[in-house]
Amino acid sequence: MTRMLTTADIDRIAALAHLELTPEERELYARQIAEILAYAEQVREVDTTGVPPTSHVLAPAMRVRPDEKQPCLDPRESLANAPDAQRSAGFFRVPRVIGG
Repeated sequence: MTRMLTTADIDRIAALAHLELTPEERELYARQIAEILAYAEQVREVDTTGVPPTSHVLAPAMRVRPDEKQPCLDPRESLANAPDAQRSAGFFRVPRVIGG
């Protein structure tokens, strides 16, 4: 059985998440978290007898390929598609993303 959340519970959760909530947000999140907990309670009531525990959502057949050495893409071919490549030096040039 899910217990009702108090304002103190919401304030504690908000403090842990370093959030400052308005009174309206407290009320909204209290209701939403209560709905999530009620749904989790419904899921917990499902009879899973005979269902083996799983560690992955995807079936084992969907695993990624083995990490094996593959031939590289030809540098001239890869630079041919670059919008701003330094083809003579064999480099890609990209926009500055740090300190720019």
